[in-house]
Amino acid sequence: MRYPKNYDIIVIGGGHAGIEASLINARLGLSTLLLTISLDSIGQMSCNPAIGGLAKGHLVKEVDILGGEMARNIDQTGLQFKILNRSKGPAVWSSRAQADMTAYRLRMKYTLENQKNLDTKQEMVDEILTEENRIVGVKTNLGNEYFSKAVVITTGTFMKGKIFIGLNTYSAGRAWEPPSERLSDSLKSLGLKIARLKTGTTPRLDARTIDFDSLMLQPGDDDPIPFSFRTKELRRPNMPCYLTYTNEKTHEIILKNLDQSPLYSGIVESMGPRYCPSIEDKVVKFFEKTQHQIFLEPEDEKSTEIYADGLHTSMSYEVQLNFLRSIKGLEKVEIMRPGYAIEYDFVDPTQLKHTLETKKIKGLFLAGQINGTSGYEEAAAQGIVAGINAAFYLLKKEPFVLRRDDAYTGVLIDDLVTKGTKEPYRMFTSRAEYRLILREDNTHLRLAEKSFKAGLLNKDEYEMIQEQKIKIEETIKSLKKTFIFPNEQTNKKLKELGSEIIKTKTDLAKLLRRTEMNYDKLREIVPDLEELDKFIKQEIEIDIKYEGYLNLQKQQIEKFKKYENMRIPEDFDYTRVGGLSNEVRGKLMEIRPTSIGQAMRISGVTPAAVSILMVYLKKYDGKTDSTS
Repeated sequence: MRYPKNYDIIVIGGGHAGIEASLINARLGLSTLLLTISLDSIGQMSCNPAIGGLAKGHLVKEVDILGGEMARNIDQTGLQFKILNRSKGPAVWSSRAQADMTAYRLRMKYTLENQKNLDTKQEMVDEILTEENRIVGVKTNLGNEYFSKAVVITTGTFMKGKIFIGLNTYSAGRAWEPPSERLSDSLKSLGLKIARLKTGTTPRLDARTIDFDSLMLQPGDDDPIPFSFRTKELRRPNMPCYLTYTNEKTHEIILKNLDQSPLYSGIVESMGPRYCPSIEDKVVKFFEKTQHQIFLEPEDEKSTEIYADGLHTSMSYEVQLNFLRSIKGLEKVEIMRPGYAIEYDFVDPTQLKHTLETKKIKGLFLAGQINGTSGYEEAAAQGIVAGINAAFYLLKKEPFVLRRDDAYTGVLIDDLVTKGTKEPYRMFTSRAEYRLILREDNTHLRLAEKSFKAGLLNKDEYEMIQEQKIKIEETIKSLKKTFIFPNEQTNKKLKELGSEIIKTKTDLAKLLRRTEMNYDKLREIVPDLEELDKFIKQEIEIDIKYEGYLNLQKQQIEKFKKYENMRIPEDFDYTRVGGLSNEVRGKLMEIRPTSIGQAMRISGVTPAAVSILMVYLKKYDGKTDSTS
């Protein structure tokens, strides 16, 4: 039937990307429909029971300041919270939380079902409906047609998904859940290029059969920090994880049974995640290593299921059981669910704009693993950007684009649409050129204004963040203007605090730059200094201690902006540019960069080609600024 209610936006898929896209659309006042294969699987964690991690914590906090739900949800359902890389510099600090998978899923389901302007329905979408390369709606496997002006597709691993356990294969989008068999054919018919990727997960173990006493305890932080800037206090349990290792016997079992691995028997041909390889890949490719670490993580506060992080595998059930029982602490372990690999269709992301709208079909947006990424956090970040832009497309507002100097989300999207991917893309701090500016701790400070202007952040929240920024800036100015003198009392106190004495008049900011000094120690020297909030003190210390590096990155960003502001018209005719090789011209015509900056990042586009392009643009348009 033709459904009697028309929607502004339809979101396909109830995973982490679909959740953020549908919620932000509804929160912006647009009539939104979320269609998913299973309403019971909304917010399901298909793989690891955790949110955040290296660079991923940045993405979660960026989703939060843009009006998303992931940070708030994990703050309410986490089992353990931890800041990774605390021993290193603040550019690479990253929040990570173990999740109660059941509580996380149920709270997300409740949030969606109680969101104004949002309907959720359980149906499988088979076809995208268009007229003159413009979205008009979708058709489901029941033959129902739902009409809308925009569609966001967030199908995860479900498009023609195929699961592998040893030499056994079956069609599924996730273990024991049906795949979407027709949607990718519909996208192909619309002219989109489709390819295959692979990912996988680990066996789930029965905690009652694990000898935890023989393993290394891995507790969370005693004073945990929330993900969301809105969360004032975390009142969650601090459940431990445990560390163990594979050994030579484990590796011997795996190597002897590679014929039982679909990766090495030739059944799976698509590319898997390089940075999260299966245990059989680790053993083969890093043959010289005698052990690999395995983290045993709780999946649910009230369940005995344990996730074996580091043991991704698609080997046969028998081989999985045998190599598991060779590991310390797992000698009598029982498998509750076997590990598996999954192969699925994805869309080449170079066919997308930075808004995540497809270049071929107006009003069609893609987010998450359909774009070739891995990870809940990468999916959520794309989901909220696609959702915002789908809404702005209908509201006829300026596109919402995050650049590489704005956010990790900007780096993620620019990498995808500019370079594409041949393996599941994962975010790392090393991918961000300006990571000292784009720190996790300052996420809400640097993105508040952009979020507020876009209508994603309410006035009270914005003003609260502005007050924090002002307090930080004013305190830093004050510290630079406040001096101490090299008298007996001051130098005695400095020695007590483990710091060198001073010999000349010294401002407090210079003193704070010392490695061993912090704001609280300054207050011991100058008691009149104001007592400040813990977060404010941290930001002051970072800004002062890293001032030189921060200024250098700001200069680099200004140079970056210069090239980003050299705009290239959307319909620019590259065939008229002489001096370009056929390869370079072909890549420019395929990607259609929006700026000289983006053109410079396309693989194979040489500096010489960029120079030719800049000269031609200047002659052709008379200018290369943001209005060209």
